[in-house]
Amino acid sequence: MKNVRWATAALAVIVAAGLLVAAASARVSSSTKQAASIKACALLPDTTTSTRYTLFDAPYLKAAFKKANIAASVLNAHADPQKQKSQAQQCLAQGAKVILLDQLDPISGASITNLVVSRGAKVIDYDRLVVGSKASYYVSFDNKVVGKLQGKGLVAALKARGKYSSHPVIAELNGDIKDNNAKLFKSGYDSILNPLYKSGTFKKATAGDQWTEWSATKARTIFDQMLARNANKIDGVLAANDGLAGAVVASLKAHGLKSIPLTGQDATPTGVQFILAGWQSGTVYKSVRREANAAAAAAIAIIKKKPVPGVTGKLSGTKSILLTPVWITKSNYKRLFTEGFLKRSQVCNGTYAKYCK
Repeated sequence: MKNVRWATAALAVIVAAGLLVAAASARVSSSTKQAASIKACALLPDTTTSTRYTLFDAPYLKAAFKKANIAASVLNAHADPQKQKSQAQQCLAQGAKVILLDQLDPISGASITNLVVSRGAKVIDYDRLVVGSKASYYVSFDNKVVGKLQGKGLVAALKARGKYSSHPVIAELNGDIKDNNAKLFKSGYDSILNPLYKSGTFKKATAGDQWTEWSATKARTIFDQMLARNANKIDGVLAANDGLAGAVVASLKAHGLKSIPLTGQDATPTGVQFILAGWQSGTVYKSVRREANAAAAAAIAIIKKKPVPGVTGKLSGTKSILLTPVWITKSNYKRLFTEGFLKRSQVCNGTYAKYCK
């Protein structure tokens, strides 16, 4: 009888243990199923080099994936490469099959790409190309064309002010030397300006060609120093984006100087306001909606195992979808409103309302 009771008790323990194992297995299975909750991720770099990532990229990407009924996550690394890599790991753990990567620097970008590819997922370089990486596609605007538009825009502005033939002194505020896009922009505008320097038509300012790390704060310091080195005689500035252009405007105002021909990029509300007020000559408009939709379409095609639409060729060995940018001035700024890139209320307010017609 004692042995029967022991056998019964042992059987009960075994059954209970089996139930516990089954329950644990069910929890693990449920957890795994819950973890695999997304199919795509977009990793954006920061909120400081340009306002576009918050104002435009994030909402457009979310809307594109939602419209296609693709579960996706859009994250911002806030200028922290390690955080961006952690976000990539998080995306993979949640089941992402495609990651759109707008890298912070080439080293971290390559590291993230290698990680993603090693886990069987694919990378689409978004806006910035990680040269030599294992990315499957690259989606951006033609960045050399961006630079050419800036160079031609500066030349046109100098002609409009009657400065072209008087050997104007030009300064260049470049982006970040670690950013491949910044190098492409520079190659574009230098292709316009360098022949003019060489012929003596234009003169480059003393210490007038510097990299800024896309920091408006650094650009302000640099341009203050440029003015000092050139006795305040700078006749035009090739600023690589609107943030850097804003630093130039602030410096000119602080020194009691008048406006000069000045370029920009990104068509930010502040940049357009400066254009209307005469402080900035123009800006490059890159429809982020088009870029985000093209990148999302590529990711969705990969997920659905369909051909990727819109491929225009290869750049540095990576299949690329390159879009065409537009130069914006006072004459065509309303295009930004009609295409829904900016709201009229973002530009035509406060002291700038009087400039809008």
